[in-house]
Amino acid sequence: MTTDEANNDRTPTLADVARLAKVSTATVSRCLNSPDQVIEKTRTKVLAAVRELGYAPNFNARALAAKHTNTIGAIIPTMENAIFARALQAFQEELGGSGVTLLVASSSYRADLEEEQIRTLVSRGADGILLIGYHRDPKIYEFLQRQGVPIVVAWVFDPQADVPTVGFDNFTAMKALADQVISMGHRRIATITANPEYNDRASERLRGIRAAMSEAGISATDLSIVESAYGIDEGGKALEQILAQTVRPSVVMCGNDVLAVGAIARAKELGLRVPEDISVTGFDDIEIAKISSPPLTTVHVPHRRMGKEAARMLINLVNATKDQKNTLIETSLKIRSSLSKR
Repeated sequence: MTTDEANNDRTPTLADVARLAKVSTATVSRCLNSPDQVIEKTRTKVLAAVRELGYAPNFNARALAAKHTNTIGAIIPTMENAIFARALQAFQEELGGSGVTLLVASSSYRADLEEEQIRTLVSRGADGILLIGYHRDPKIYEFLQRQGVPIVVAWVFDPQADVPTVGFDNFTAMKALADQVISMGHRRIATITANPEYNDRASERLRGIRAAMSEAGISATDLSIVESAYGIDEGGKALEQILAQTVRPSVVMCGNDVLAVGAIARAKELGLRVPEDISVTGFDDIEIAKISSPPLTTVHVPHRRMGKEAARMLINLVNATKDQKNTLIETSLKIRSSLSKR
């Protein structure tokens, strides 16, 4: 059987996988249920066939006979960062009010791990899945559509996207903050960001800073970019890299509040005053932004509203109760004393 033959309008079966891998259906079953009982060479061959066909073992067939399992999955990039906690809490509360159980996984910003988790949630009978950001292999969207599992994407918003979305415009939000920074006299700008190649939220925020600078007639060479993992310690280390450069910026715009707080703490350790010697901004407006010293200028994201709206949309998609329109969540600026005029 060819891949094209297996990937027509019907869902691939265990027998399809067995044919492609040239093993018995019992071997395929062992690979999926007890992989330690199968030699590596066979296991690798079977799992390759599973991926190629887009097969998802249905361990919940009895529950699915009633159409739903009353479980919904959510895959977030990390559990170590508070930026996802508030929305996920609201997401869970809204699901719980409808008698739905939430299953959560963390991908550690790894595309391969996220794909594996998506397939696992589908195979375990998740009625729907919440995903963060648009950026992933199109084949994953095709797989989910073929399996009939609805998804909602959060933390991003593109009016042209054909994926159900509840989120905010990262470009517009960061550009508004950068416009504010520039209006206060800052011309030499640095940013601490996640790798924009694999993170569409980070790439859009970076694009927002660049657009604001371009409109203000500031050369792109006046933007210093340091890529960093998310964390307080990482924010401090990234600030050190920025300060080691020949020309010191007057402001550091961080991709989130956690990085910003880390940058502020390290600046103080180095004897710098914030904002007198260097200004720092964040993004998200989580609790730490208010108690930072000085309090952090940032972009306020209504995380709880986003979580609730995402849950409602996903429940409606699962129940096919009505057509769903993508929802734009508006952000706002919180100007606090970590940012001063130049």
